[in-house]
Amino acid sequence: MANNNGNGKSLESWIWDAACSIRGAKDAPKYKDFILPLIFTKRLCDVFDDEVNRIAGEVGSRMKAFQLVRADHKLVRFYLPLVPEDPDEPVWSIIRKLSFRIGEGVTTHMRSIARENPLLQGIIDRVDFNATTHGQRDIDDDRLSNLIEAISTKRLGLRDVEADIIGKSYEYLIRKFAEGGGQSAGEFYTPPEVGTIMSRVLAPESGMEIYDPCCGSGGLLVKCEIAMEELAKGRARTVAPLKLYGQEYTADTWAMANMNMIIHDMEGQIEIGDTFKNPKFRNKQGRLRTFDRVVANPMWNQDWFTEADYDNDEFDRFPAGAGFPGKSSADWGWVQHMHASLNETGRAAVVLDTGAASRGSGNAGTNKEKSVRQWFVDHDIIESVLYLPENLFYNTTAPGIVLFLNKAKAKERERRVLLVNASKIFEKGDPKNFIPDEGIRRIAETLTGWKEEEKLSRIVDHAELKKNDFNISPSRYIHTSDAETYRPIAEIVEELNAIELEAKETDEALRIILRQLGVGA
Repeated sequence: MANNNGNGKSLESWIWDAACSIRGAKDAPKYKDFILPLIFTKRLCDVFDDEVNRIAGEVGSRMKAFQLVRADHKLVRFYLPLVPEDPDEPVWSIIRKLSFRIGEGVTTHMRSIARENPLLQGIIDRVDFNATTHGQRDIDDDRLSNLIEAISTKRLGLRDVEADIIGKSYEYLIRKFAEGGGQSAGEFYTPPEVGTIMSRVLAPESGMEIYDPCCGSGGLLVKCEIAMEELAKGRARTVAPLKLYGQEYTADTWAMANMNMIIHDMEGQIEIGDTFKNPKFRNKQGRLRTFDRVVANPMWNQDWFTEADYDNDEFDRFPAGAGFPGKSSADWGWVQHMHASLNETGRAAVVLDTGAASRGSGNAGTNKEKSVRQWFVDHDIIESVLYLPENLFYNTTAPGIVLFLNKAKAKERERRVLLVNASKIFEKGDPKNFIPDEGIRRIAETLTGWKEEEKLSRIVDHAELKKNDFNISPSRYIHTSDAETYRPIAEIVEELNAIELEAKETDEALRIILRQLGVGA
């Protein structure tokens, strides 16, 4: 990263070192709910200082500038009710100079900032820096003081670091937390190269409305804005920004998404709540609101939604012929929600477990998940499917797929689907593999250009998909090596689990019928 802010260390290195100042790299992820709001607040303080200095240049002194912004908060983007005894000192010094009951003081200042700024309420004031668990402080004053001092070594103002640089650094910090976050990491973070491919293929245009129904830390929405600005080619500051909308179930992650958007200097609306049971984005008639683009990485194979949740849906998200995909996985339930959230020319990209592309295909009898896949194929909504390399995601080693939907496919693409098997396009990393820049470009260009390439991509017509019992996994159609190719073990295990569950459901249904007939009771 180019910006070193005077001390020879990149902003990314500094921001990670600051996070590690509490108890080292191994324990830093445990403290993310304290670290992220503090760095965010440091940015707010330094930007506020810059705005006060600008006004002071016009009115003669910082003291007068403080008085003006206190009287009219509209003079600054975020008003901070922090005024140093010496008005020429930085605003952050009020937090930096805390020496007694530091956790209590930081919490008080955070809450006072939130009270003055409705946009920040619930975002920086939800964390209690003085909290205890079983009588022990979650972060004691010594460690908190070390963190504040580490954060204080760099200035994060408007002239010190541009929004895109601080934004990238903040995303870097979120990624580092994901590396040590175990199973929970997948709930708030999607690997950036996957998000970049998705956003480049969706190619959002200036002023479009973009929606992520399970937005985590907001990274996929940010990637869409970046892709739009890249397409603008130098006109990024003259074109209208995207209108970004997201919903997130977990409160801490919702707060993370809001901070991420603001620190990137992007404006969006992030709602909190269970999208599946209570989608927050609705039109004036109370129906589901629709968008130009939908992008998402929902938690894979959620099993806590019942058939009643689908049957009782009031938003017409689960049409006849599709509907309930079975209890063991809500993957295609999420796809149906995203499809219902698209306008007439809308397009979507959604990350799913690889099993979602093949479970039930080739089995005797009917399968609910396969039936939903068939509905999407028959209605010609699937434009392409990307099979990813293994060990990219932080909560699983499974490869995953990206499903691309288009409600207005070009005539030459009708009744056909582009399948891309990118399982070999990666480099080994620690702790996770990654797709290099050239690989990102190659995959994105293959998908956007609908190009066929041996051992990478094939255009398959619907007749062939039907012949293969609506298996849409690229690994089924594209062999990536010269040797005999076997299907991935994880995919086979997924299908065996689905078959076993289906058999149990059938046995139970049969037992109920027999009891009703008085047989074998």
